[in-house]
Amino acid sequence: MTVTHQHTVEKIGGTSMSRVHELRETLFIGNRQGDDLYNRVFVVSAFGGITNLLLEHKKSGTPGVYALFSNADNDHGWSDALNDVADAMRAAQNDVLDHPADRSAADDFVRERIEGARSCLIDLQRLCSYGHFQLSSHMQIIRELLSGLGEAHSAFVTATMLRRAGVDARFVDLSGWRDEGSYTLEERIRDGLNDVDFASEMPIVTGYAQCSEGLMAEFDRGYSEVTFSKIAAQTGAREAIIHKEFHLSSADPKLVGEDAVVKLGHTNYDVADQLSNMGMEAVHPKAAKMLRQAGIPLRVTNAFEPHDPGTLIDEEDSQSSRVEMVTGLGVYALELFEQDMVGVKGYDTAILEVLTRHKVRIVAKTSNANTITHYLDAPLKSVRRVERDLAERYPGAQLTARNLAVVAAIGRDLKGLKVLSRGLVALEQADIMPVAVQQTTRDVDAQFIVPRDKMDAAILTLHRELVETASGSLQKAA
Repeated sequence: MTVTHQHTVEKIGGTSMSRVHELRETLFIGNRQGDDLYNRVFVVSAFGGITNLLLEHKKSGTPGVYALFSNADNDHGWSDALNDVADAMRAAQNDVLDHPADRSAADDFVRERIEGARSCLIDLQRLCSYGHFQLSSHMQIIRELLSGLGEAHSAFVTATMLRRAGVDARFVDLSGWRDEGSYTLEERIRDGLNDVDFASEMPIVTGYAQCSEGLMAEFDRGYSEVTFSKIAAQTGAREAIIHKEFHLSSADPKLVGEDAVVKLGHTNYDVADQLSNMGMEAVHPKAAKMLRQAGIPLRVTNAFEPHDPGTLIDEEDSQSSRVEMVTGLGVYALELFEQDMVGVKGYDTAILEVLTRHKVRIVAKTSNANTITHYLDAPLKSVRRVERDLAERYPGAQLTARNLAVVAAIGRDLKGLKVLSRGLVALEQADIMPVAVQQTTRDVDAQFIVPRDKMDAAILTLHRELVETASGSLQKAA
């Protein structure tokens, strides 16, 4: 593959993909003509809601095809759910494609993929009716297979739409559909883009890539950003761009007001990592690591404001101290108090082992002589399982779990801003009493732990004090 360093690699998320026909006239084409259309590789997610139907709803947990199949014995409820996926795919493509021939081709594509997946699941269900074969050992592969259906469909439809509009777009399917070979992620990308001329073609690439490493096993629903970043790093892109349906701003505009927020404009990967930790992923942390190590800057834009440069994320330090974002995350504070902990090693290690076994994510933690508190981003049932395991290991310990929120003020450089003291005064004046506060020596974030029902009010208060006021905002976008 020839590395030109002239091209960009750009990702479009599922919510934006549902309006991809609008993007045709702005992001994909707009005022561009001829060669200006190209040297852009687009990595696409499935149309909005499709992956939820294929797997399970990301927020509500409502079962999709995968979840129904994994819990099925001989019933075919999952098959009805697969029919629902096909209907949703057809509805999505009919919003995008106008020409009858294009719609017919897309219908054929959906039929071939859906019925192929159905046959595969029926055969596997039949095979696993014999005691020698266990369905559980195949479920991760099934999750990978189903995931790839959504991205393959959206990439096919998008490429078809663009070709009808006169763009030399190429559907690049990395999903491994009916592929008999075994590829690493790097080999899969190399094979898929091997003969693509970036200067004269526009590759529309599936966000899911089937590979021997198994993207779903490690990244689950974050796999498309990993594919996107790997393509950018492997092809030596000039810039990686993520198109969202909003700008990266100093807070949620729905909470603090459209007029109050400030677009970040420019930040660094350190801040991006802190946002990921707070559940506000500008990019998956593993994906950011790939781009960072490859020296490729990341830009996050609003897909529907194509003339706005968005926010650039690179390795540059801030030229001035400022709070760039205030955000919050609901957590459970798991506190372990053990009088015998003083001077004894191993307590923290044991707690981490239990949290890792139950796949519970740590947002922050504090400790003193006899108490260790972990702030956890996890459902209550998982926290209760952790509590039970720790109670068995430390029968003399006192364990408590509280429903709280971490509200963080984040910026490339917070030195000299007195974020903690100013934040505490502002919260006290708003009648919000923090449970705890902390700031690391790196001066990139300050965290205020507050009651869960006070999270929104704390964000509003801290944003007003640290971002909106003249003293907190010498803070125009860098």
